[in-house]
Amino acid sequence: MTKTRIFPALAASALSMGLALASGAAFAQSGDPIRIGVPVGLSGANSVVAPSVVQAAELAVEQINAKGGVLGRPLELVVADDASGAAGAQKAFDSLIFKEEVDVLISMETSAARNAGLPAVQRGRVPYIYTSFYEGRSCSPYLFVNAWVPEQQVPPVVDYLMAEGATKYYLIGSDYAFGRGMLEFAAKYIAETGGEVVGDDYLPMDGTDWTAIISNLKSSGAEALITSTAGGAPNVTLTKQLRGAGVSLPYANLAVDEGTAAAMGADAEGILISASYVTGIESEANAAFLDAMKAKFGEELRTPNDLSVPQYEAVFAYAAAVEKAGDTDTRAVLAALPEVTVTGPRGDITMSRQNHAPLTMYLGQVQADGSVKVVSSFENVDPGEQCPNL
Repeated sequence: MTKTRIFPALAASALSMGLALASGAAFAQSGDPIRIGVPVGLSGANSVVAPSVVQAAELAVEQINAKGGVLGRPLELVVADDASGAAGAQKAFDSLIFKEEVDVLISMETSAARNAGLPAVQRGRVPYIYTSFYEGRSCSPYLFVNAWVPEQQVPPVVDYLMAEGATKYYLIGSDYAFGRGMLEFAAKYIAETGGEVVGDDYLPMDGTDWTAIISNLKSSGAEALITSTAGGAPNVTLTKQLRGAGVSLPYANLAVDEGTAAAMGADAEGILISASYVTGIESEANAAFLDAMKAKFGEELRTPNDLSVPQYEAVFAYAAAVEKAGDTDTRAVLAALPEVTVTGPRGDITMSRQNHAPLTMYLGQVQADGSVKVVSSFENVDPGEQCPNL
């Protein structure tokens, strides 16, 4: 089948034309807006990173509307706080789908929020593009994922630590689907490559006191630490307390994004990350994206990262699918989504592998100034078997 390709970064040049272009585009649009629901953790664990996600979605909508919208209709964002958890997600999804009657959901959320919201997606029969890295194997005909899963993200980290001589590992995570799922995969991969997990510990997603766990780590004989906590606040509190306790082991974080790492300051220096996006990607598309973000948000800009960039690209993927389908009809859009390719800051992204996407992955290390130095990259890493029954 023929694939539709859309180039979101090229729309960045439209921003330089200012209000005149935006006003002109409005005259070219007709009909009701196409409504994009964004349930996201404006409060709770994800509140550290959620503003960057909303900013990315706002830029994508502005760029698409500046070019005339989709099928001549403007896009409109409807943002709802899911409080980063299950109870809040149930309310946010129900409100967006059944009260606001959005045409699609595009969101970065905790796994707890995603799992709680999926029943509403099934009832409401709306497309749902999940833009957060996660533990994998969340499957629904309505769900598409353009972010990484463990098969894409964990091996580069463990392989690097093994090459540096670490064979004994301690694992620390948040006690929910993502934290446990990521570390279960990591433990299996460590064993397969000749290493040993000498201990693992978990704290509730809203927990803030890691003292007892850090004590267990220090007495374990571990040679390296791998963590998987809820994105945002838990990353900050754990890392701060690790540094305060004098922990200097090689440290890989499976959940920290570049924006959160920058917010940590000196505490983040040396952390290994594995990501599908870093701001240092050298491409015209990424440069255009970063320029457009700076132009739009100025001093209010939150660091673009591996959670916000998939959100930006997902808006363009949905727009391309609607254009291909010729309608916002759910069945037609779901059929089109795996057939469209977005060329954006991360390169070419197609959600064609069981509703997931092959991704180029970057192994990086956080520097003293909060930037990420790329150690190595791995092109078009397949997500593996995620949803074979779809």
